[in-house]
Amino acid sequence: MSMMGNVLAIGSEGVGKSTLIRAVLGSNAQVTQEGARNQLRIYEEPSCPFRVFDAGDLGKNLIARHHAISAMRRWSKDHAADGNDDNDVNVIWFCVEGKSRKLIRQQIAQLSQATDVWRSVPIVVVLTKSYAELERDQNVELVRQTCARRRRLKRCVADVIPVVASPYSYSQTGFVAPTGISALIETTVRLLPEGIHAARQDVAEFELRRKRSMARGIVAASTAAGVAVGAVPMPVSDALILTPVETSMIGALAKVYGIGSNSASKQLVATILEAGTVSMAAKAAIGALKAVPGINLAASVLNAAIAGSVVAIIGEGTAHVFEKIHRGERTIDDTEWARQFIESKVSKELITQGTKVLGMVSGTGSPSSQRAAIVRLLKEHVLQRRSADQRG
Repeated sequence: MSMMGNVLAIGSEGVGKSTLIRAVLGSNAQVTQEGARNQLRIYEEPSCPFRVFDAGDLGKNLIARHHAISAMRRWSKDHAADGNDDNDVNVIWFCVEGKSRKLIRQQIAQLSQATDVWRSVPIVVVLTKSYAELERDQNVELVRQTCARRRRLKRCVADVIPVVASPYSYSQTGFVAPTGISALIETTVRLLPEGIHAARQDVAEFELRRKRSMARGIVAASTAAGVAVGAVPMPVSDALILTPVETSMIGALAKVYGIGSNSASKQLVATILEAGTVSMAAKAAIGALKAVPGINLAASVLNAAIAGSVVAIIGEGTAHVFEKIHRGERTIDDTEWARQFIESKVSKELITQGTKVLGMVSGTGSPSSQRAAIVRLLKEHVLQRRSADQRG
């Protein structure tokens, strides 16, 4: 096996470990099973400097806890060679559900008891499902207070990180964007043994791929919201209808790529919004879509398809702009370049993608089923899109 750090992820059933692991390692991570009663799941992704062990439910059932710990110990023993400790547990993730404050103390106590065998291993408390942004700081403080009362946790807890592993939709037009994944990766890598750091110089590129994945999820969720908004007749312009969705999407993308919120950043966001919705290029593209011949769609469905396509194109373009800034290839002040890029992308892709979607749903099913098909098609477009733009 290649040199990798080993992270043990533990938590009660339903806390979101699998979703978290996939968010950190990616959907292509390989999974193997071994250990007592196939209790131990090992997730690996070749470009990541650590593998993640999901030892099952260590929080509730004593028998399951015993089998899971035995499986982890056996793996460490079977794969250690010549006295090399590279296969020991290096970091532990305590996965604690962040939306249940009154259960946080209980979950931490159970997880601490289950991992007493690794008394000196650094611990990261991961507050999964931290959907309520206003409660995140309070929950972090609650965890720190709880750990401070336990000698071992006081010594071993290295960080507490609220996480939303994937976009969480709470209404047709509202969602909570992913957060905390980059911080979890960076903290975990920092806690690994130095030898593993030296063996893995591509962590930054790995993190960038995870940012791209999170960005695609945000754009897909925003696209669905755009379709929903576009389907509701309102006596205002198309641009004004979509502004809240687009603003929320661009703000979430900015957080993923570490774009600040100073005046220059706000000016860049305003430039992107204008270029994608009210510029001459955007108006011409939207007008052309509304005039596509041979389309048999109700007005609400037509508007929904156009709105969703607009959001998808702006989201993809914004992610490209922010990635260039994140990588140091552009700066926050390059607003004219951003304007030209977004306008060019809208001109080149909005009509093509929008026409394709309109053609695929025209004359099929009811308006509601057509809108559902539009959401599906646009999400597939966003999630399956290759990184050609990001390389350009």
